[in-house]
Amino acid sequence: MSEVKVNKISPRTNCGTVQLGDSGDTITIPAGASITNSGTASGFGATGAASWNTTVKTGNFTAVAGEGYFVNTTSGAINVTLPAGSAGAVVAIKDYANTFDTNAVTLVRNGSDKIGGSAVDATLSTEGMAVTLVFVDSTQGWLVTDDGLQSIAPTSKYVVATGGTITCCGDFKIHTFTGPGTFEVTCAGNSTGNNELEYIVVAGGGQGGVNRRGGGGGGGFRFASPSLAPATYPGKPLAAPAAITASVASFPITVGGGAAQRPHPNPTPPTGFGLSGSPSTFSTITSAGGGGGSCSSSSANLVAGPGGSGGGGYGAPPDGGTPTLAGGTGNTPPVSPAQGRDGGDGGASAQTSGGGGGGAINEGEDSASSGGTSALGGDGAGVPTAFGSNGVPCGSFRYYAGGGAGGSGCSPAGPRAGGKGGGGNGGFPGSNATAGATNSGGGGGAGGQSGFGAAGGSGVVIIRYKFQN
Repeated sequence: MSEVKVNKISPRTNCGTVQLGDSGDTITIPAGASITNSGTASGFGATGAASWNTTVKTGNFTAVAGEGYFVNTTSGAINVTLPAGSAGAVVAIKDYANTFDTNAVTLVRNGSDKIGGSAVDATLSTEGMAVTLVFVDSTQGWLVTDDGLQSIAPTSKYVVATGGTITCCGDFKIHTFTGPGTFEVTCAGNSTGNNELEYIVVAGGGQGGVNRRGGGGGGGFRFASPSLAPATYPGKPLAAPAAITASVASFPITVGGGAAQRPHPNPTPPTGFGLSGSPSTFSTITSAGGGGGSCSSSSANLVAGPGGSGGGGYGAPPDGGTPTLAGGTGNTPPVSPAQGRDGGDGGASAQTSGGGGGGAINEGEDSASSGGTSALGGDGAGVPTAFGSNGVPCGSFRYYAGGGAGGSGCSPAGPRAGGKGGGGNGGFPGSNATAGATNSGGGGGAGGQSGFGAAGGSGVVIIRYKFQN
């Protein structure tokens, strides 16, 4: 075997190329020898292999292509800045002390390089994990190989969706549906970014009774907004403890209509109460329509309607011979937290008036035992229409699902107000009531003596999620 001993091999021309052997040859590096790279190596590590550096890293550092690192995060989180990406470059990371779940490693992108196709830094937070990343190209950037799926090093992802009227408030998007539609989720996000769908689902309000009967109940109100969680504000709603976890799917949206107006005189309804509002739905959430106020003129059929909130009870006729009728039951069917409250009772004495319809937060007022003053509708839930970053509001404060007021049975009593949240006003003798507000879920007011019962207000569905940080 021939041997050549020289101190340096250089190309014949400046910046030329030196080739070792020919295609098919084997170049052997004997045991004990080492090669030091002080420049740029290309082609090495293209199979995803890394040369492990056994000096344990305990603070922020910049990785070198072709090397693997043992990283100790016992004292705190560590940022590892990836090298500038070139095809075939490889970097490996190992949890030295099994503490990544307590103090994570953040893989910081170099310039515009991507990680897993996303222009977002990645987090390594699994205890004891080892991960190898290879830079492929500008489209996908660094991809996880050898040690699992790309999900081992998740990047922050956020919900992407269409449907309804879309507005933005800080880092949040709000989709408002005032009629039927589809909420289409094309990216479900993840827990590193955000994957929670917060919601307000309000059903249609119930119909107010005729001729000084009961006010219509507010539509069922269901609400979840963990990111909002304001400490105090008027009409604080009963909030579900958790939002809906997003999934890539099409979610049909139903927005419940309010119950129609009821004329006077009218046939005695079989059930004794006015029409209920229609339910609203989103995903697994259904809010029930508000119950109709008492309408019957038959003493054998005096019923106030159940629903999201209950309708108001019957007001006694001029002869005073009919007993007090209780308001309809709210939160029907039952859910937790409750979607609404009971309607108020009607009065028993001659010329008395109907009870107020229940609202999302408060029960409808009971009618006085004597006199012609009708009862107030129960208040609905009050929420800011949208909140931005750090709880800073943008948009107006609004109430939903108020109960309609009862009808008045005696002059000179004037109309009474429906509950906050679109509840209709009750009528006084010879007058009609006012309808529940559109897209509020308010119950319709009950007509005064000989007056019409008013329609309930339609509902609304609002979906809110974080779309950026």
